[in-house]
Amino acid sequence: MSEAASICVRVIVAGALMLATVVLMVATVSTATAAGALAVGRCGAFGQAFDYANVGQARTQALSQCHAADCRVVVNLAKACAALAVDIADPCKANGWGRSARLAAAQNGALRACYKDGGRDCVIRTFLCDAKG
Repeated sequence: MSEAASICVRVIVAGALMLATVVLMVATVSTATAAGALAVGRCGAFGQAFDYANVGQARTQALSQCHAADCRVVVNLAKACAALAVDIADPCKANGWGRSARLAAAQNGALRACYKDGGRDCVIRTFLCDAKG
């Protein structure tokens, strides 16, 4: 291989490495600002949003997905998980939600809150994690 070709290959490899570095940096920055929200309403109604650019956008999206007149955001997320539990026998009676860095802990918290709210047969209605929570 000639010296000119060797230099050309080195330039191409260096350019590819620089491009890969930039792509990784952009991906890291975009996930670092991820936000989510869980909205809850009567009778098991809910809305959720995850991996939005900011909390305001996530809250708006979660509320827009919740189809009940009394929906409210109960959990904001930043690299975390949330879960909603309802009493399967009567979803209008008891519910509970949980938030944690790990999904299992969020689900356990939701179930505990549902039972504490008077539920007798609580089940997970929904769950979500944002940005690898």
